Amino acid sequence: MVETVVSVGLPVGEKLNVKKNVRKPMVLTGKEKRVCIVTGTHGDELEGQYVCYELNRLIEEHLEYLTGIVEIYPALNPLGVDSITRGVPGFDLDMNRIFPGGEGISAPEYVAHKIVESIKGADLCIDIHASNIFLREIPQVRVSEGTADRLLPYAKRLNVDYIWVHAAATVLESTLAHSLNSIGVPTLVVEMGVGMRITESFCHQLVDGIFALMKDLDVWAGEVITPKQPIVSRDREVGFVNAGRPGIFLPCVPHWNDVKKGERIGRILNPLEGKVEEEVYAPIDGLLFTLREYPVVSPGSLLARVLGGDRS
Repeated sequence: MVETVVSVGLPVGEKLNVKKNVRKPMVLTGKEKRVCIVTGTHGDELEGQYVCYELNRLIEEHLEYLTGIVEIYPALNPLGVDSITRGVPGFDLDMNRIFPGGEGISAPEYVAHKIVESIKGADLCIDIHASNIFLREIPQVRVSEGTADRLLPYAKRLNVDYIWVHAAATVLESTLAHSLNSIGVPTLVVEMGVGMRITESFCHQLVDGIFALMKDLDVWAGEVITPKQPIVSRDREVGFVNAGRPGIFLPCVPHWNDVKKGERIGRILNPLEGKVEEEVYAPIDGLLFTLREYPVVSPGSLLARVLGGDRS
C-alpha cells in the first residue's frame, strides 16, 4: 500500500511528496518485524531505484513468503531525482546533511524530520546510495567505528563485496544513518556503482542480500542465497590516489583488481599538446576498490582507492 510520508506545498500549486510502499503479510499477528529500504537521498544516485523496483516486484510475486513488514522509500529527495540534481533543488543543500531535521525550520528540514519519524521503531534500515558521477564503487557497506560492533553481523549478510569500517567524522552526525542509529534503528549504508547510472549486476547482488537478511530477521520465508563472504576493512590501510596534474585520466587496469605498489594504474593526458601529463601508480599493494569513472580531472581529484593487503 502506497502511503505519503510527508507533503509540502511548493510554488505554482505543486507539492513535494515523499512516499513509501508498505508491504505487509497476508495475515498479520501484531508481532511482525519491520524493515525499511530507503534511497534517493541524492537525486543523481539511481542504483537504488532499480533495487526498489526488484524488491517490490519479487515481494508482489511471492506474497505468501512475506512474514514481516517491508517499507520501501524510493525517493527521499523526489525533486532531486526528477531533476537529476544531487541536492534539493531550490534550496542549495545536501539532504543527507540536515538530519534529523525538525519542525518549524526550513521545508527540507521538516521533510527530514518526518522521514525519521516514519522510520522510527524499525528493526533494520538499509540506506542505499550510489557513488557520484566521478567514481565507480564496488558493492559495499560503510559503517562508523562507533556502530561497527552492532552493525557488522547485519552487514556481513548483505551479499556485498566489501565492508569499510571508517573513523567517524563530524559531518556524519547530520546523516540519516547516524540519526537512525542514534535512536536505536540499526542502519546500514550501502554504496555501489556510479552516479546517474544503473549497474544491474550490482543491484541484483544487493537484492539477493536484502532477501537473505530479511530471512534472518523472520521477515521473509522464501528461499534465499548464501551471501558471499565480504572483505572487512577495520584496521587495514587504504591508499588514496589523487591527480597531480590536470587533464584526461585513462585507467589501464580493471576496477576491483589486485595491484602492486608502483604498478601503473593509469595516465593523465594533455589533449592540447598531445602528451602525457602524469603517469599514475598504485601507492600500496592491495585491491583497487574505487576507480575514477569521469575522465576530466584537476589537481587533487580522487582517481582511485586501494585496500591494503590481499583478498584473504
